[in-house]
Amino acid sequence: MGLDPEEADGHGTLCLHAFSDLTHVSPLVFLYLLKQCYIHGSCKATKKFQALQHRVHQVLANNPQPGPSTFIVYCLNLLPVFGVYGEGFSHLIISALRRYFKSASAPASSQEDVASARSLAARLFLAIVGGSVAYDEKVMVNTLKVFDVGLTSIDEALSKEEEGSSASSCASAFLEEYISELIKSKSFMTAVSLLEHFSFSFPGETFLQQMVEDKDFQAAEKWATFMGRPSLCLLVQEYGSRNMLKQAYNVMKKHYLQHEFPDLCYKCKESALKDLAEKACWDVAETKAKGDRQLLEYLVYLAMEAGYYEKVDELCERYSLEGLPKAQEAEVDFVNKCFLHLNDLAVEEVVWVDDVNGLREATSFLEGCKVVGLDCEWKPNYMKGSKPNKVSIMQIGSDSKIFILDLIKLYYDASEILDTCLSQILQSYSTLKLGYNFQCDIRQLALSYGDLKCFKSYDMLLDIQNVFKEPCGGLSGLTKKILGVGLNKTRRNSDWEQRPLTLNQLEYAALDAAVLIHIFRHVRDHPPHDTTLETVQWKSHIVSHMDNPKKSKKKPKCHSTQTSDSTFNKPSSSS
Repeated sequence: MGLDPEEADGHGTLCLHAFSDLTHVSPLVFLYLLKQCYIHGSCKATKKFQALQHRVHQVLANNPQPGPSTFIVYCLNLLPVFGVYGEGFSHLIISALRRYFKSASAPASSQEDVASARSLAARLFLAIVGGSVAYDEKVMVNTLKVFDVGLTSIDEALSKEEEGSSASSCASAFLEEYISELIKSKSFMTAVSLLEHFSFSFPGETFLQQMVEDKDFQAAEKWATFMGRPSLCLLVQEYGSRNMLKQAYNVMKKHYLQHEFPDLCYKCKESALKDLAEKACWDVAETKAKGDRQLLEYLVYLAMEAGYYEKVDELCERYSLEGLPKAQEAEVDFVNKCFLHLNDLAVEEVVWVDDVNGLREATSFLEGCKVVGLDCEWKPNYMKGSKPNKVSIMQIGSDSKIFILDLIKLYYDASEILDTCLSQILQSYSTLKLGYNFQCDIRQLALSYGDLKCFKSYDMLLDIQNVFKEPCGGLSGLTKKILGVGLNKTRRNSDWEQRPLTLNQLEYAALDAAVLIHIFRHVRDHPPHDTTLETVQWKSHIVSHMDNPKKSKKKPKCHSTQTSDSTFNKPSSSS
């Protein structure tokens, strides 16, 4: 059994052995050769498995004696001897046999071969249950299925085992006892698979509740599906009573039970909209509402609760939603108390930059700053498999003045000047640039504007995220931890390509850059009482001159030993 070099993904042969006539080859020799194939293969594990499965399938057509089905059962009996390879190979040869049975070109197995294999498989099953053959429960179930072992075969196997013994067992009683033990040990999926295979239905309603309580939802749904619609309805009720709305809705949708649980179905849809709103996926939430007025009104409520008032106006206007509760003023007070605003940071000016003159003025100002904050935004793309949208805006600013660059327009109007100006800022050694997860942003910038050199290298960048050892719930969580109040992130997935941006979008964008400077000040000015490790730590995270990450795997240089302390003295008015 061999594999040609081209079939091994261009990396040489999979094995050192090749044979095609199995007439006089024993199962033990076959398994030994299979093991050598695997050991000496040069492909990755998945490719190797697929190639071997294909070869075993071909081997089964080469007249293994006493027949392909019986030959495989002999192999299954021997595989535990092969230690760590046993379980994987058992899955391999069972899947190959299943594929062989389905193949139109495969010669029909003789009735004698099939009957012999079924009988041997039943005896193997009893050996696994009795513990004399060590096998995974999944292999045991797959063996029963592929050889179609029924109650009759189990009865015959039990009779042979008990020859000369006064005790006698019937297959049904034996299996019910074994399945009961599986349920007690919480091996629910195996129990359900056996119940389904042998068409048993002896466990009561508590069995379903047990599986749900143990969070084995896959087994619970498999069992309920086998038992039929009443059990599926019971499963939906179980999920609903535990407020497991996602699981309840999935079962209802899959088995067309929505009309039987209208209230629960609506509650599930509301919950899904709330999850999307919390992730700021408002456009997706609106699509999910499918024009349902009740759901759209709930989405408006969520937008009001989040302080996303332009979304409230947009939805009300688009769907003529009038007569909604006038709770906006109360919601404004609530939101104002809960989130950080530009006024709280004493930012004096936010400047929109979409022409060359504005870009040059921004560059001149930023080059005079010792510390600036950086961020960027782009319109989300919810189409699976499609490319992300271009980065739309880039925010760069000091503690008092934030510039928001319209990258799309500036690139279209004056790409060379944009490249020069951003290179001056990003590659300046005298200005410390602060970002949050900026590796993601710089990668997206490079993908969006691949012909610009400014995004392929930078100097003196400190990613604030890397200064803190524990995750803090994103920039908003970190802001709350350091400044005592978080950021309202409801607009992060809004349409950043619309022009003009709303005032709320401009404030959101400016805040993300400005807050980085305030967090940095805290890190710089408030080291731990017993050590200066925090200060040393943030300096060691300053990185520079990182080339295109796709072409270079080298770590970025750090300036921990080259940085002048005077660069990071307490800021003057221009920092």
